[in-house]
Amino acid sequence: MATLTTKLEAVNSMLGHIGEAPVNTISNATALPISASVAVSVLDETSREVQLQGWHFNTEVDVELTPDGDGNINIPSNAVGVDTVDTSLDVTQRGSRLYNRKERTYAFDNAVKVHVTYLFDWDELNEHARRYITLRASRIFQTRMVGSRELEALIARDEYMARAALEEADYQNSDRTIFDNIDAAQRIGINRNYDIV
Repeated sequence: MATLTTKLEAVNSMLGHIGEAPVNTISNATALPISASVAVSVLDETSREVQLQGWHFNTEVDVELTPDGDGNINIPSNAVGVDTVDTSLDVTQRGSRLYNRKERTYAFDNAVKVHVTYLFDWDELNEHARRYITLRASRIFQTRMVGSRELEALIARDEYMARAALEEADYQNSDRTIFDNIDAAQRIGINRNYDIV
C-alpha cells in the first residue's frame, strides 16, 4: 500500500542528494547533524515559498470573516494571503488583522468575504506538493552545501517534472475552465455583441 512521503523521508532524500547518511528522526533538532538540521530548515523554507504561490489545495474562496467585539477582523493564524471578493473594498492583511486602506482603520462594521491562501504543515500537503517541495528543496540545499553544477542540473530536471505534475494535478482538482477567467473570456470574444440580421 502506497503512503504519503513523510517529512523524515523528504529530509533523507535531500541528504541523499549530497551523499550524506540518512537520519532516524528529525524531532530533536539539537541532536541532528548540521547537514540534517540545514535540510529541515531548507525544506520548511521551500514549503512556505511554494505555498505562498496559492494553489487549489491551499486556497479557499468566499470565506466570510466577521468582526470581533472591537470591530477587528482577525485572520486565521495560518493564512498567508487574503484577497477580498468585493472589489469596492480596499483591504489588506496587516499582521493578523484586516486593514481597510480606504478608511485607514482596522475597524469593520460588517463581515467581509475573502479568498484565503493558507500555509499548511507538511502532513496536510498532498503528494504532488510534497514531491515538488522535496526536489526544489533538494536543489537549493545541494547548492548551499556542495555547490555542484552537475548535481544541480540533475535535480533541476526532476524538479521541473515534479512542478509540471503538481500544476497538472492542481488544474485537474480545481475543475477550472477558461470561462472562469473573465479576461480570457473577453479575449476570445465571449462577450462580443453580434448584430443579428
